[in-house]
Formats: sequence, structure tokens, C-alpha cells
Amino acid sequence: MAPTRTRLLHAQLADLARHAFGLTPGAPDLAPGTDFEDAEGVLVATTSPDGLTVHEIPRWRSPASVRAELQARGWTEPAAWVGTPPESDAGLPDRLLVLLPVAGTAPDSAVISLGAAVWADRAAGRETIVVPVPVTAAAPEVTWLELATAYGAGPVASHVDPAPPHTGGRAVMFTGLSGAGKSTIAGKLVELLLEGGHTVTLLDGDEVRTHLSAGLGFSKADRDTNVRRIGWVAAQIAKHGGLAVCAPIAPYAATRADARRLVEEQAGPGSFVLVHVATPLAECEARDRKGLYAKARRGEIAEFTGISDPYEEPTDAELTIDTRSSSVEQSARRVLDHLGGS
Repeated sequence: MAPTRTRLLHAQLADLARHAFGLTPGAPDLAPGTDFEDAEGVLVATTSPDGLTVHEIPRWRSPASVRAELQARGWTEPAAWVGTPPESDAGLPDRLLVLLPVAGTAPDSAVISLGAAVWADRAAGRETIVVPVPVTAAAPEVTWLELATAYGAGPVASHVDPAPPHTGGRAVMFTGLSGAGKSTIAGKLVELLLEGGHTVTLLDGDEVRTHLSAGLGFSKADRDTNVRRIGWVAAQIAKHGGLAVCAPIAPYAATRADARRLVEEQAGPGSFVLVHVATPLAECEARDRKGLYAKARRGEIAEFTGISDPYEEPTDAELTIDTRSSSVEQSARRVLDHLGGS
């Protein structure tokens, strides 16, 4: 029987890289009898009765390859700097090996490119090599001295700010019953963001259904798929520092949690903002211009949220809005204020 093929998350790939590079003892805990691949489908490892076999680590540079580069340049134990540069370049040596601990981020995350750009500006005129490494900034799996030594550097000049990496991107997801006012508030929020000079992408529920999720129905499985697709697209936008605004019904707590995880894995903690538009069912029915609730009551529409299918009210929303007491303008500005006046 052929082994099961499983795709590893970015954090799991970093764990695998640390093991393969000898940075941490012990193999990662992976399911037996399985082939493991990265996001591009590259086979990276296999587990068998004989143990774990690592085939390749396509993303991360090994310590051996970095040491070989240092040797080729004629660098002997250059000073190491782990993480972000100092406020001033005064005292920085002429040669620096910069190690960016960015385990868990995507290879094309803005955290990495921005980190390299900041160093290029701060260390202008100096010889600098910037290497992203598979170590967690806030809770490093190896000491900074051990990390620097593994990569061929000398003394550690400083260490990383322990704050988790954040791209600066955000994803706002509005959730609520049909007719609650999600799309209207989302649209107004987009207007306010654009007025503030920001580039923002609106992922409206109806438009996503027409394009991104064409062909999906309204079964629980299809609804879950629709919301996860929205979460994935929002994560790609936030990963590069962008703003995404989403307005699906998103009736299930587990699927909303999946969307949150997708975004925060790519853009950092706090980058996902859930807004519950908590307009009551009776008010939504009273506003129903399309007559959808009436059709659902008559049994003409199956699995209709709030009537024949449940809506699981969020317990983890950053904001809760009742449109009976908050206008569209007021509601949108509440969200804008939460975003820090973005």
C-alpha cells in the first residue's frame, strides 16, 4: 500500500528543518507510514518503521551552506545579529551575518522581505548576509549563541525583539445572518479605508459565490469550503501587508476558527478581526426584500441559515454590532477605530 501523502504546515516544516540541520535533538512527531510534502507539493520527508527520512528542505538554507558561503568570502566568524537591527548603526561591525528567526511564516511572507529591507537600509555600506532561520522568535528552540555558532558566526551582537512577527496586514471578517447588514457595513468600511489612502480588497459573500466558489451549494461541507477559501485568499492578502474585508454568513464556529488560523499563520497574531453583526432573526426577516426567509419558512429553500440550518453565534468576536441601534456609518467607524484608525 502506498504511503499517505500529507502536507505540512509552515511551523511543521520549520520543526523538520531544525531536526535535519541538527539544531535541536529528537525528530518531530509525525504520523507513521506517511509521505510529507511542502506547500508546493515537494516531497520533504517520509516516516516508516525504520524512522524518519528527510529527503530535502527546499525553503531553508542549511547551516552548512551558510558556513560554506562565509568561507568562500573569506569571512572568519563574523559578528552575528539575530533579528531586527538596532535603532542606530553606530558600532555595527563592517561584516555582519544577520539571522532572522521566522519559523511558522510563509516563504514569501512580508515579514521576511521587510526584515531584509530594514537591514539593507540600516547597514548600508557594510557587508551583510541576511539568512532567515527556522527558529521561533518569541520562544526560540535553540539559544542565540548555539544558533550563531551553527551558522558559522562569532559572538552574538544582539538578540531579536521577542514580539511575534507581523506583516502589518489585516483581515476583517463580518459574520451574521442573511440580511443582518454585513455587506452594507463592509462596503462602508472599504470606503473609509480607501479615503484613508489604503489599498483594500473586498471579498463579499455573493461575489465570492459567483467567482471563487462557483459550483458550491449550501450543504455544510460546501459552506465550510466557501468560508475556508475566503480565509485562504484573505490570508494571502494579509501575508503581504494588505487589507482584506470579508462578508460571508460564515455560520459555523469551527470554520471561522479555521479562517482565523489561516490568516494569523500568515500575517501574525491579531491580524484577524471577527465582527459579529448580531442583528436578530426577526429583524432580518422584516428586512428581507428578496423573500428568502419566507421561502425558507415554506420549505422552498433547504438548509437556510437561521431557519432550517443553525447559526452558531461567535464567542470570540473582536466586535459585536447590533444594527438596530447602530447606523451603517457608526458601525463601520467602530470597526475602523478597532483597526487603529487605519
